[in-house]
Amino acid sequence: MKRVFLSFASEDFQKVEKLLPLLNSLEYELDFYPDFLGMDIDAPGAQVIKQAIGEKITKCNTAVCLIGENTHQSKWVDSQLQKNRNKGNRIIAMALKGTESAVLPAVIREENLTFYPWDPQRLKNLILQDTGKFFNNSA
Repeated sequence: MKRVFLSFASEDFQKVEKLLPLLNSLEYELDFYPDFLGMDIDAPGAQVIKQAIGEKITKCNTAVCLIGENTHQSKWVDSQLQKNRNKGNRIIAMALKGTESAVLPAVIREENLTFYPWDPQRLKNLILQDTGKFFNNSA
């Protein structure tokens, strides 16, 4: 079964939590690490959380970055996307429901990834696609 890591800014957690029922599928397993919420990435205890997130990312082959208006400012999102890129995971960038435009996180810009508008069915289809290529997320 495919495992998918969800990356999002901590300020968007309530939106993401409301969307989880729409994103769940019997064909893949969603994974994320909410314990980073509200913690500074440079705080003394953050290293333990970074390690736990890294272990989850290691078990996944796809990452979905749910993007809100300020996601690009999240050091946690940057760190998670960088770990996914380093592992060679496929990264899908999709707007959160209600987000019309946003500055994209650095990895998404650097890899020139497609930024999709919110569409849960399209997201499921993108996750299930097996392109055989890293970062290739065009539909």
